[in-house]
Amino acid sequence: MFTSTATSATALTVSADSPSAETSSEAPTATASSISTNLLNDHNPRPECIRHMLFGTLATVQTTIRLLHHLGYAEPNDWSRPISTGRANEVMSILTKRISLG
Repeated sequence: MFTSTATSATALTVSADSPSAETSSEAPTATASSISTNLLNDHNPRPECIRHMLFGTLATVQTTIRLLHHLGYAEPNDWSRPISTGRANEVMSILTKRISLG
């Protein structure tokens, strides 16, 4: 999981195999592009789905999406349109990504 220190958006990663969610503010040990490249280059016949959810103000969610694009992890158009959460100034955007596990 990657979070931007320049924004206050909360990144939540939920695995399709696990009902639990984890959040973290620790710095990643590898770049998103290297992780994405390694996962996509593995030849697993059954790719897994992972869902990423971003919560925050519209500006912080959009900034985080652009950061993940800059890191080579996901295209901005792959994310859902921002959805209001019902809380003041808070939106949510969702990315579902297929990855191959080695």
